[in-house]
Amino acid sequence: MPNVLDRIVGWVSPHAGIARHFARQQLARAYEAASPRDTWRPRRAGASANADHKADARTVRTKARALVQNVPYIRAGLEGLVSAAVGTGILPRATGREKDVLNKLFAEWSKVCDADGRFDFFGLTKAADTAMEQDGEVLVRLRWRRASDGLPVPLQLQLLEIDWLDDSKTGTYQSNTIINGIEYSPLGAVAAYWLWDQHPGEVSTVRGRAQSQRVSADVIVHLFSPERPGQGRGFSRFASVISRVRDLQLYEDAELARKNLETRLSVLASGDMTQMENPAGLGGAGEGQGARDLGDLGGGTVVGMPAGMNFTVVEPKAAPGYVDYVKYQLHLIAAGIGVPYEMLTGDMSGVNFSSARVRLLDFRRSVQQLQWLVLIPKLLEPLWGAFVEAAYLAGKVKSRDKSVDFSPPKWDYVNPEQDVKADLAEIGAGLSSISEKLRQRGYDPKVVFAELESDIKDLQGRGILDVLLFMQRGNMPTEQGAQDKPAKQV
Repeated sequence: MPNVLDRIVGWVSPHAGIARHFARQQLARAYEAASPRDTWRPRRAGASANADHKADARTVRTKARALVQNVPYIRAGLEGLVSAAVGTGILPRATGREKDVLNKLFAEWSKVCDADGRFDFFGLTKAADTAMEQDGEVLVRLRWRRASDGLPVPLQLQLLEIDWLDDSKTGTYQSNTIINGIEYSPLGAVAAYWLWDQHPGEVSTVRGRAQSQRVSADVIVHLFSPERPGQGRGFSRFASVISRVRDLQLYEDAELARKNLETRLSVLASGDMTQMENPAGLGGAGEGQGARDLGDLGGGTVVGMPAGMNFTVVEPKAAPGYVDYVKYQLHLIAAGIGVPYEMLTGDMSGVNFSSARVRLLDFRRSVQQLQWLVLIPKLLEPLWGAFVEAAYLAGKVKSRDKSVDFSPPKWDYVNPEQDVKADLAEIGAGLSSISEKLRQRGYDPKVVFAELESDIKDLQGRGILDVLLFMQRGNMPTEQGAQDKPAKQV
């Protein structure tokens, strides 16, 4: 709406009035959030992902570790997420020309692949995923070995916490640029990592002597989930809920203190206190000493009190709504972490079959996204490539064929009978293939078909295939039924 000044300007000079009108329209905001009346100002507006990481990541990481160590439902959420994404292991299976040799070599090497001797390959994968979710990122260093070390292939893997990366290292190295401890080439490719010679938080670390060394990117696998273009480092999955969890913990502590007060019976006495006996060691002796302890009141005890004394019983009242508030906050925390509320808390009281199935399907999609867009391409494929390269250099295989399929852990059925019937209906209607259904359950179709072929031939050779088919159909013939059945006319 034009104001008085606008009307005067428009009356004196119509052209100037029109110009003022269009200029005012340009100041209007299409988004209310962009209004200058909004007093909220984000911190470090316009900062890059790497600038945000340099400023906040270390603090966020230490707080996330503290939550995992001290808050039960945060640990449960982390373990549930990792068990869904990794489970007992994401199994690689070679598919190239020398697949049989490579698969056999991997089965042997996976048991001794950890340079620290703590995990097998699948345990190391689980530990790497746990560190990535908790800390935001983790490093795996390739340790090439001698042939005389007696390994199936001359390679081992060393899992390193991200603390090993010298994130204070920023500058240049020759023509490369170093940002937060990572060295980039002029084209933006990662050229090297600057790692401490020992963990900076180790108890044996001597302050002032630790130095970071340049390690080529060829021997480092950096696992993190980038969320912004150009992001070179990762943030903890718990970054968005740390403050909320802290506030909820403070509320729980206050509620615990209040509950302790509720359970205690207190009595206020007024009147002439001089006739009160002083319990041994309580309240002191003599007159005029103010409030004193009247002693404990035992159950069923009749206590005589001096005349003229007035007593007031203090009974704290319970404050309602505690459980509802905590549940609401836990729902928000579960949403921020990306796990179902029931997985975070173990509370199944408000769940029915339909709601559980819908939420589980959403969770499965997010886990599959993590598996196929982060864990497999950024961790498992580089490690498999290094394994094949080590096998080739050791003369165990004749080519560098790195063709491989990965089989994530299968999902358990929510309702086995209905799920299997639905899958069979899709296959029968031509909406899906048997191979696709097997892949959805984490199986390699070629392996399953080969096992079925082998099993059927073995059962036929033993003469028990027909018996199993009869048992499956539930119409196994009895000896008496076979005798009563008339002979078939030819």
